[in-house]
Amino acid sequence: MASSYDYDEPSYDSRSYPPSSQASDVGYDPNFVPDSVKTFVVHLYRHIREKNVYEIHQMYEGSFQRLSERMFRDSPWPSVEAVAPYVDNDHVFCLLYREMWFRHVYARLSPTGRQRIESWDNYCSLFGVVLHGVVNMQLPNQWLWDMVDEFVYQFQSYCQYRAKLKNKTEEELQLLRQYGQAWNVYGVLNYLQALVEKSMIHQILEREKEGLEQFTATDGYDYEGGSNVLKMLGYYSMIGLLRVHCLLGDYHTGLKCLAPIDISQQGVYTIVIGSHISTIYHYGFANMMLRRENPSLLVLDLGIFSFFFPKRYVEAIREFNKILLYILKYKQYHQKSPQYDQILKKNEQMYALLAICLSLCPQTKLVEENVSTQLKDKYSEKMLKMQRYDDEAYAVYDELFSYACPKFITPSAPILEEPLTNYNQDAYRLQLKLFLYEVKQQQLLAGVRSFLKLYSTISIGKLATYMEVDEPTLRTILMTYKHKMHAVDSDGKIISNADVDFYIDEDIIHVVESKSTKRYGDYFLRQILKFEEMISELDRVKLD
Repeated sequence: MASSYDYDEPSYDSRSYPPSSQASDVGYDPNFVPDSVKTFVVHLYRHIREKNVYEIHQMYEGSFQRLSERMFRDSPWPSVEAVAPYVDNDHVFCLLYREMWFRHVYARLSPTGRQRIESWDNYCSLFGVVLHGVVNMQLPNQWLWDMVDEFVYQFQSYCQYRAKLKNKTEEELQLLRQYGQAWNVYGVLNYLQALVEKSMIHQILEREKEGLEQFTATDGYDYEGGSNVLKMLGYYSMIGLLRVHCLLGDYHTGLKCLAPIDISQQGVYTIVIGSHISTIYHYGFANMMLRRENPSLLVLDLGIFSFFFPKRYVEAIREFNKILLYILKYKQYHQKSPQYDQILKKNEQMYALLAICLSLCPQTKLVEENVSTQLKDKYSEKMLKMQRYDDEAYAVYDELFSYACPKFITPSAPILEEPLTNYNQDAYRLQLKLFLYEVKQQQLLAGVRSFLKLYSTISIGKLATYMEVDEPTLRTILMTYKHKMHAVDSDGKIISNADVDFYIDEDIIHVVESKSTKRYGDYFLRQILKFEEMISELDRVKLD
């Protein structure tokens, strides 16, 4: 593969790393390569040279995981210097192997400060080759997604690591001083943005809309002998940028980065389930949090505020509903996947986010019945509490938000001066404070809804008395409620999604409580899913 580049790179055995960073485990010999590992790297190297995507995927998803479980459950894989002779000291393959090596350390062990920095250096080298070389190989989409996903995860992990200063050793503090540019937020954003721009993925997606490109139809692969690496890394980097900006609390920029991908349609991002879930999770969360931007507008003009922003909650609810329905139907087929635990975790987090969105903006018509059933089983009591808007309700919002939100980060480098303090929770506390501020702003609207559910007709004066506001203010609140409970559908038509609607005739409020139509198809779908789960469980039973 070294011949695939337009410049010469040193062979990997000429690169030196402190052995202590790889051989810290007692009984672990980084230079010992078992026969099974030799076979693995030799075959993987050959398949990559031959562009055999199917075999690469089988080895990456299957063999690597099985070897990790059987031989390296509590220790790292052999060092890259040890395996390099078996793959012709190929520089690119060694970068790929080292990326997997560090990913294994993060997943099963606890990386040291030096390993975190070396992983950053490896990503810089790997992305540098992709950006400035001529890469002539095809890799499975799963592997390319994992590269971007792990890159962002390790950035997040490093920011949390360096923000916990209290118990750092002098050696760790010295590393932070010496490598202040490692996992720098500008470096991370620049690499992701460079991959997006160099891949020209925006132009590819635009040409696809005009029928001039077959990107989605080919799942991003190049069947004419080219490479999919840069193109797919650029595509997944758009999702990576959304995630980074969510971690930073910049939701508007995050959604802007994702804009070229039409998530209302099936696309390449749905092929890899990890990519699919991560995209919708961060997209939905960003929309939910954007609902609270410029909260002062609610005080200045309730109508304006609610007219422009209800679509954010509606969009979040709609996408959470779709992905939760997808997971409900297909999660059983991913039980053997290494990502299965993460799928289940994100599934639970998105149910919590859906409960929050529906409590703040009741749009029950947007939720499928089987998803609604699961939601009620998990959060029915808490959703009832959240509708009261008292101290107990705020505690529930706090609990669900804390459980379901991303691990926010403070991107700035720490001040390494005494006294050393931990500040890893600062960004989270700020986002929680802003979120609870928005919750309090919804109190009047929740009060309107709770009163309307009690009456079929009520005068404006009587409702104003109950709510302890004057009549002009109540009319403003009622108009706000109207705007909030309406959304624009895909055809541009304004529709009502309220479970409790009303109209006013001569100062009398007439309440119309909508009743959802029974969807019998959902009942059969639920039963089919239950039977499929039972059949799969029976298939796993070994009879004597």
